Amino acid sequence: MYQLDKFKAGLEELEIQLSEKQFQQFIQYYKLLVEKNKVMNLTGITEWEEVVQKHFLDSLSLVFATEIEDGAKVLDLGTGAGFPGIPLKIAFPQLQITLLDSLNKRITFLQEVIRTLGLKNIQVFHGRAEEFAHKKGHREAYDLVVSRAVANLSTLSEYCLPFVEVGGAFISYKSGSIAEEVEEADRAIMELGGSLASVEEFQLPDSDIRRSLVVIEKEENTPKKYPRGSGKPGKQPLK
Repeated sequence: MYQLDKFKAGLEELEIQLSEKQFQQFIQYYKLLVEKNKVMNLTGITEWEEVVQKHFLDSLSLVFATEIEDGAKVLDLGTGAGFPGIPLKIAFPQLQITLLDSLNKRITFLQEVIRTLGLKNIQVFHGRAEEFAHKKGHREAYDLVVSRAVANLSTLSEYCLPFVEVGGAFISYKSGSIAEEVEEADRAIMELGGSLASVEEFQLPDSDIRRSLVVIEKEENTPKKYPRGSGKPGKQPLK
């Protein structure tokens, strides 16, 4: 049996209500995650309540930073094991979700999750952000781009903002104190056509874990040369 009390309490803090079917989908997702984790590295967190707190509720904390709009086109860049994209899709089935990751093994796992959970209007792509961001149908095609990827904000902005349509937003999930990182990324964000809208700081439900959501609005088209290729956004972040 999977205890749902803490999950329900956390959802209450987020003002999210789930049906019995949605809870069952989260449980199925968890089972697939820990089973597949035995043969490939998807997550270092495998206990049910920890996964609920640090993956499921953390992914859904997006509601602190933006309203979830029906039918919004959302890209989860560097999705890994499907965070935050899969939890967002389960909780808000009306979203049109795209998952992008550079490792084919993870793509196979995500396709199995989508099939098993019966999720609709969700697609998965294997590829690198610096290539996909230049493709028609993806460049400046999304209302919202989200990422829990571990990289500095300048690097993430160069990878993510080219996917955001003008008027949309990129939201980066961050840990701990990030004031300095945000300040250092200011010029890069402007160069890429964005502007810092807000930084939403909060604690994960039932924990002292500090998290931040950095909201960057897209105000102008991103210059066509971005993102740069050959890993340059990571090796030589815009300053």
